[in-house]
Amino acid sequence: MSEPDIQAVKSYLLDLQDRICDALAIEDGDRFREDSWDRPGGGGGRTRVLEEGVVIEKGGVNFSHVYGDGLPPSATASRPELAGRSFEAMGVSLVIHPRNPYVPTSHANVRLFVAQKPGAEPVWWFGGGYDLTPYYGFEEDAVHWHRTAKEACAPFGEDIHPRFKQWCDDYFYLKHRQEARGVGGLFFDDFNQGGFDNAFALMRAVGDSYLDAYLPIMQKRKDTDYGERERDFQLYRRGRYVEFNLVYDRGTLFGLQSGGRTESILMSLPALVRWRYDWRPEPDSAEEKLYTDFLPARDWV
Repeated sequence: MSEPDIQAVKSYLLDLQDRICDALAIEDGDRFREDSWDRPGGGGGRTRVLEEGVVIEKGGVNFSHVYGDGLPPSATASRPELAGRSFEAMGVSLVIHPRNPYVPTSHANVRLFVAQKPGAEPVWWFGGGYDLTPYYGFEEDAVHWHRTAKEACAPFGEDIHPRFKQWCDDYFYLKHRQEARGVGGLFFDDFNQGGFDNAFALMRAVGDSYLDAYLPIMQKRKDTDYGERERDFQLYRRGRYVEFNLVYDRGTLFGLQSGGRTESILMSLPALVRWRYDWRPEPDSAEEKLYTDFLPARDWV
């Protein structure tokens, strides 16, 4: 298996962060502020956040490159071959929480993990994906999102998109609620299929297609009229987003357990959120349609 080119991946990720921030800033009319930081123990990153924008209520696009001499026990318990190795982890992770309830929240992440020790082959893999969390569903938006994801995966084999889509449906599922977080997309981890060049190309295809998947939806929905009812439902559904990120999300858990920067790790949380006791949507309402027509996993393309 070919050796990982860590510098090439880092250069790509920094450029990806730039491109995504530039495109989203144009849509919003405001700029991301940058916060560069160092991690005690090795590495650091640059966090970019846009808050209280016209279109984006809170959005974060984070680059991190962290390294160290050893991994936390939570990481090596399921991967004993990583014990005693130094590690490097780098990636771009973003979450965009728009102000308008008709614009879905979106999440994307692409990352590389490498573990090494003298005299042994490095252990490495790529991971990532993106998923869409609408509050009010539109079938054409979900179809566009999934079609873009499928096209990004197509050059790497017919099995890739169905596998990554199913993985996403399974991963972004709140077991304690017995419901999906959104309409899914792509998710993959531990990917080194075909050697480094092939795996890196797939990661780039996923990262590069995020804006193609999301911007047309944002542009179409950002000026839709809404009222207090839609805003209230958006804040209620954001609670599901918080629950998933704090209970299940691998990146959040790894970051906190490995001594990562808390502000950057938790940038994914929305600015405003609301929980209600045992709330139920009205029958035959647009809110109920989200639960009946969009959250159950289906083949959108």
